[in-house]
Amino acid sequence: MKKTIHIIRHGQTDYNKLRIVQGSGIDSDLNEKGQKQAQLFFNKYKEIPFEVVLTSTLKRTHQTVKSFIEKGIPWEQFSEVVEMHWGIHEGKEGTPDMAKDYERVVKSGNFDERIEGGESINEVANRLKIFINHLKNRKEQNILVCVHGRVMRVLICLLEGNDLINMETYPHSNTGLYLVEYENDEFKVIEKNSTVHFN
Repeated sequence: MKKTIHIIRHGQTDYNKLRIVQGSGIDSDLNEKGQKQAQLFFNKYKEIPFEVVLTSTLKRTHQTVKSFIEKGIPWEQFSEVVEMHWGIHEGKEGTPDMAKDYERVVKSGNFDERIEGGESINEVANRLKIFINHLKNRKEQNILVCVHGRVMRVLICLLEGNDLINMETYPHSNTGLYLVEYENDEFKVIEKNSTVHFN
């Protein structure tokens, strides 16, 4: 059975706008621009017959797909797709030292590295593998998923069977869409970070 999965990043929050670290420890709301982004996405894709909406447990994902949920489409939340936890850097503006920590955790190739109090990339990948298996086993053929930036990069990397060292090659924008097809136990990315709904 072929499945079509629309995977989007949540809309903009003030933390995004101000470039403040926002992981799973920050449960922020969409700002005005984020709400507009969510509405534009809904306007573009509202006619697709989604059978289920899957989000993280953080409200910025709920708010992004609120209009689909209000149509009566069944909605489920998953802790496996919450944003990566950035430990002691959560809620703080970036500094050169924080940038070094980020490089060490995300780009060094040692994906067991973590920021104090936070998660490693491998820990994020392991919980995302649980979610991927869940996607494989779902019966719906048209699925809408709303997640977070770093999670998006790791998730798409895993879906394509790509090494995690390449996750930075997957761009993500607020409400950017990755269109994915699943058939014969294989995921295929059809569109990457599409923002045509802004046009």
